[in-house]
Amino acid sequence: MAAYGLYTHIQSNKRRSVVLLIGLFLLVYVLVYAGALIAEAVSVPDAPLDYLLRAAAYDLVKAAPFATIGAILWILIAYKFHQAMIDAITGATPVTRADEPRLYNLLENLCISRGITMPTLRVADDDALNAFATGLNPKQYSITVTRGLTAALNDQELEAVLGHELTHIRNGDVRMLVIAVVIAGVVSFFGEMIFRLFFQASWYGGFGGRRSRDDSERKGGGGAAIAIIIAIALVVLAWILAIVIRFALSRQREYLADSGSVELTKNPDAMIAALRKIEGRGELVRANSAVMEMCIDNPRVGFANVFDTHPSIDARCDALVKFAGGHDPGPLALDAPEPQEHIEGGSPQGPWGSAADQAGKPFLPGEPPLGGDGGPWGPKR
Repeated sequence: MAAYGLYTHIQSNKRRSVVLLIGLFLLVYVLVYAGALIAEAVSVPDAPLDYLLRAAAYDLVKAAPFATIGAILWILIAYKFHQAMIDAITGATPVTRADEPRLYNLLENLCISRGITMPTLRVADDDALNAFATGLNPKQYSITVTRGLTAALNDQELEAVLGHELTHIRNGDVRMLVIAVVIAGVVSFFGEMIFRLFFQASWYGGFGGRRSRDDSERKGGGGAAIAIIIAIALVVLAWILAIVIRFALSRQREYLADSGSVELTKNPDAMIAALRKIEGRGELVRANSAVMEMCIDNPRVGFANVFDTHPSIDARCDALVKFAGGHDPGPLALDAPEPQEHIEGGSPQGPWGSAADQAGKPFLPGEPPLGGDGGPWGPKR
């Protein structure tokens, strides 16, 4: 993939992301308007629809400053505590060179080679094969990998995954995605609050007339039911748009991060092999959907793939083959890793079985064949 094209895509993606984030923030005001419309309809059930729409707009203008302050406070709290919340969900802990020398050295070498400030390294005690980056500024940036990933991937593949996450940080993807998740949380909060407001008001029989208005404006009633339908439709629309915007921010970025990893490591085959090993094995059971969106792969799929947060592994591997010249071995079947030990008879036991057991089996991408002098995809024939 040509550098000019890659960086042009990155800049275009950043501009589009800013527009999408602005649109996501505006959904907060759509929900405030929907809430005001429900409140007006319940308070003045005999009012015509045009009166309720105007009254809700009036309420929106008055409530907008408070909604803005509330959303900003929410973002500031997430800015300060989002890493602690993610660590609590995933069970990740910071590690040093002494704790994880292999992993730490791979990440440090990548950062030194490109003059990138090294992010904090974390390891999640989970058998799943996955990794993700978090943070909103250079002091907060962090890369988390799972125990399962470090056990299943060789050094070249692990380096490719770390390069993928570093590219997310370098391109500003992590900051964008964290902010998007936070604002989407605000949208969800307002949406839930509106439904609670509606059902509570219906249960207690309305709000009891918060202010008086000219009775002439209320003639020709019957608009309350339509107003409530419109408000509920706005809430549902805002919720769907929030999901779509988050997915629009996620999908294209994965292709760019894969390409960025290849640019850092000069090894497209390692990136492809890593994706194939991760494929279908990345489910973090304790993680919520927001955390899974930030992972290198999200196996949770939506209806007919419309709500998938990531492109398929097949599509990503195809892109690396087409634009980076990689070789795709196709889906891989991995055995559970076993402790390294020597079996009676002198056959060394590796993480995927003994040398004798591996005879005649397909070679794993990125690992040299036993007893041969071929390349990473098997012996020369």
